[in-house]
Amino acid sequence: MSAYVKKIQFKLHESYVNPLRVVTKPPYEITETGWGEFEIIIKIFFIDPNERPVTLYHLLKLFQSDSSAMPKKTVVSEFYDEMIFQDPTAMMQQLLSTSRQLTLGAYKHETEFAELELRTREKLEAAKKKTSQEITDLKDRLKASRETINFLKGEIRKLEEEDQIKDH
Repeated sequence: MSAYVKKIQFKLHESYVNPLRVVTKPPYEITETGWGEFEIIIKIFFIDPNERPVTLYHLLKLFQSDSSAMPKKTVVSEFYDEMIFQDPTAMMQQLLSTSRQLTLGAYKHETEFAELELRTREKLEAAKKKTSQEITDLKDRLKASRETINFLKGEIRKLEEEDQIKDH
């Protein structure tokens, strides 16, 4: 990232001393201690001055939200996000395509995002099948109800006709 990122600006909660932090070199992270929950505004500035900065919002939770989880010394809250450059400037295109990836070794996230994506897709597919089945069942019930209504209307007509014949 350092090939195309000039600096990253972090806007922390106002209760922190110097809540606006700027980091100009990798690993582009800040460390603080505290407790609570607040939104961090992260602004990424690029080396190419013609490329507009990107603003990200990250909800930071400095406590365990899962009460069943074993208490840990550190709290991990990871989210996967991607930056997609549509029509980058010539300079930015050059920086993006020629920068080589750092090989600092494999980084292990607390969350395995590929596995999470697969599980989410499976859940969505199962929900889609269940919804389709429910729609089919409801259509069948609606059809049966309409047939019953038409049958009963016919029976009512017959009874009304019989009543009219008796009255004459």
